[in-house]
Amino acid sequence: MLNGVFEWEKPLVELEKKIEELRRFTKEEGIDFSAEIATLESRAENLRHDIYSRLTPWQKVMIARHPRRPTCLDYIELIFDDFFELHGDRTIRDDPAMVGGIALLEGRPVTVIGPQKGKDTKDNIARNFGLPHPEGYRKALRLMRQAEKFHRPIISLIDVVGAYPGIEAEQRGQGVIIAENIRQMSFLKVPIICVITGEGGSGGALAIGVGDRILMLENAWYSVCSPEMCAQILWKDTKKAVEAAQSLCLTAQDLLAWKIIDEIIPEPPGGAHRDHEAMAMTLKEALLRHLQELEARPADELVAKRLDRYRQIGVVW
Repeated sequence: MLNGVFEWEKPLVELEKKIEELRRFTKEEGIDFSAEIATLESRAENLRHDIYSRLTPWQKVMIARHPRRPTCLDYIELIFDDFFELHGDRTIRDDPAMVGGIALLEGRPVTVIGPQKGKDTKDNIARNFGLPHPEGYRKALRLMRQAEKFHRPIISLIDVVGAYPGIEAEQRGQGVIIAENIRQMSFLKVPIICVITGEGGSGGALAIGVGDRILMLENAWYSVCSPEMCAQILWKDTKKAVEAAQSLCLTAQDLLAWKIIDEIIPEPPGGAHRDHEAMAMTLKEALLRHLQELEARPADELVAKRLDRYRQIGVVW
């Protein structure tokens, strides 16, 4: 990728530049190029559809990792009102790689949680590149328990390649807290909507990914491990990540077919990074729609259906 443009996008980007040049020339010189612009726009639309309707799994992984893709805090700012961030796990420290707090969704109080990647090198270092430590997952669990206490729905925005794999994370109980989160989320008596907005890797995603509804953006990926890790495990060669992405069945389309997710949220043409506001509004509509349905259910029914939902995963007969 060069300057935020993938190799397969170059013909489209060049065409879009020509369109912008003609528009600018029309405005500056007062010469009417409307017919030429219309022709080029039609050609760009056809090319756009052709490119993005035939993306490979690896290309979708690359789009999910685009540096300008909306982060958790971007979605919070665009979708929710009056977000009040809460900090700390009440045990060790606050983990900047995991954010969470209380917000309003069309006037409805909700708890929002999610890993937060950085937007530049300095921010990524501060956020540990979006890889949560055990205290990040403990913070998330604390906020989810608080949500249950005050009868607030939980919205989990997932974009994480995995939990932090360092030795200090293991020493502080990374595996234990991931397992505890999965167990606790299974029984929380409030609606839970999980959205894979970008990357959904391994236990790092599962620890905040047990819900009544699992939604997934069109170009996101969700798997037991990243393609690079899979390639390293199976072939001892990370260069086989492209092949691994194909084999893992990690795309939204694959997972919907396997009934692991409930809905694919369409992205703006070219990916969510091209239009943050449009992407956020599409996601907001889906959240409101699912939340309205889930809030009508009694708490015991929510838990029973949630447990049954996960028991059915993997059943092939």
